[in-house]
Amino acid sequence: MRIGLLGGSFDPPHIGHLLAASDACEALSLDRVVFVPAFVQPLKAGRAATDPAHRFAMTQRLVGDDPRFCVDPVEIERGGLSYMVDTLRILAERWAGAEVFLLVGTDVTRTFGQWRDPARIAELATPVVLQRAGDQPDLSAMPATTHVLPTRRIDVSSTEIRRRVAEGRSIRGFVPDAVAEFIAAERLYR
Repeated sequence: MRIGLLGGSFDPPHIGHLLAASDACEALSLDRVVFVPAFVQPLKAGRAATDPAHRFAMTQRLVGDDPRFCVDPVEIERGGLSYMVDTLRILAERWAGAEVFLLVGTDVTRTFGQWRDPARIAELATPVVLQRAGDQPDLSAMPATTHVLPTRRIDVSSTEIRRRVAEGRSIRGFVPDAVAEFIAAERLYR
């Protein structure tokens, strides 16, 4: 089995996450892409974030009933700082024998060397940098086994979505309707 793992805050998850996962699924012949919302990202600790249960629920709504995707609560259930190496250790036991690909954006290439035990991460999963058109990843801190996968450029960010909601502007097209409805119902980002 070939599994892609896409971690992040997903605050909120958006169409860019979904399209990047779709591109990776096709290009790498993945059987499944697993979205893993962080409880607290270590490099973002201390910053305000939406309740993990809300971010998990939004990510479930993002993937919907697409059989290529699922959402795993492993980091939320574990609590504390969400170190990817710990997550990969847990999932390696669960997915014994699977080939795992850690899907990351080009922004991660600058901080990967600061992650907990990057060498062990590279042993547990093959890092794959999702390179949007025009982005130039700095691979100097990445393991030698890292692959670069060109993906389409979707200029949308969670920061922009939060700002638009706070300003009372539409987020139609930025997120699936189910995510927009959840944000409105829970009065998030206001």
